[in-house]
Amino acid sequence: MTEVARAAGVSQKTVSRVVNGEPHVSAEVRDRVLKVIHELDYRPNNAARALLMGRHRRIGVVSLGSALYGPSTLLIALERAMQRTGYSFALASTLDGQDGQDGGVAAAVESLLDQGVDGIVLSEPVDDGTPLRFKADVPMVSLGEGVEMAGGPSAMVCADGVAAARIATEHLLELGHRTVWHLPGPQDWWAARDRVRGWREALAAAGAPEPALPAEGDWTPASGYRVGRLLAREPELTAVFAANDEMALGALRAFAEAGRRVPDDVSVVGFDDVPAAAYLTPPLTTIRQDFSAVATRAVDVLLAMIEGRPHPAEPDGLPVELTVRSSTAPPPRRTLTDRPAHLPQARPTPT
Repeated sequence: MTEVARAAGVSQKTVSRVVNGEPHVSAEVRDRVLKVIHELDYRPNNAARALLMGRHRRIGVVSLGSALYGPSTLLIALERAMQRTGYSFALASTLDGQDGQDGGVAAAVESLLDQGVDGIVLSEPVDDGTPLRFKADVPMVSLGEGVEMAGGPSAMVCADGVAAARIATEHLLELGHRTVWHLPGPQDWWAARDRVRGWREALAAAGAPEPALPAEGDWTPASGYRVGRLLAREPELTAVFAANDEMALGALRAFAEAGRRVPDDVSVVGFDDVPAAAYLTPPLTTIRQDFSAVATRAVDVLLAMIEGRPHPAEPDGLPVELTVRSSTAPPPRRTLTDRPAHLPQARPTPT
């Protein structure tokens, strides 16, 4: 830093302010210092900075290690949110959340603590039968379920999956369907449980019968196709809410093979709004989550805890949006005369 200061014609304190992203440095001086840093190939010694400042300037993320759209998109959004903070990014995978093994959630948290992090984001936690309880002296933010911390503070930030499932189910009921079937995700995922809960709440509020859950899927198109073939055998089925778009895609194939036209015979709603959803045949009605907003809020809350500033202490459900496309419509005419009086009249599907 002394050499950089001498070459840039500024004080060592000014170089320190530039390196640490502090204010009170003019743009001209900042550019001059950064140019010298680049020319001298200067890099901060993070270990020394951690000893001096008591912080590593690094945030750890526990990920499921999954290529599924939701977890992978959220992971990218978290990395981008951290880039603007000046904190580096450390990743530990739980091997699809299989705890009780070397790649489990607890082991991933310990790995990050051993590396040295100032806080941890627990992305898409799953239920392995044990409480999400950790002993750590750094704050943690969970993106799916509350955690218990012995040592550091914790918070939860997530989209409101229960409300989102209610919106999806209500959309189908408002079109005039007598009830809505659900194609569930794996029930060791908190997110999948939230979607089952929201589906049930919407049916109960409307006084609609609750169909039995079929075999659960595993978020993949193959599992959606497998469960979709079971659903296609139900003669009274006219509407399905799938827990994610990938399974909805598989169900569309199963319905087509069974001669059940979408949306003429069966309406289908997905969840996530994957990029391909708008280009399926027919284009898929789905729930859109704002992964960028979730990631930004999570990082902001975590930094507030790291820096001792006020932060939301209660679960913070971020809004979701129903994107209506061509996979949903009023039920076949033969079922309209059987529609219970408690259900609203069918409304045209927005374009």
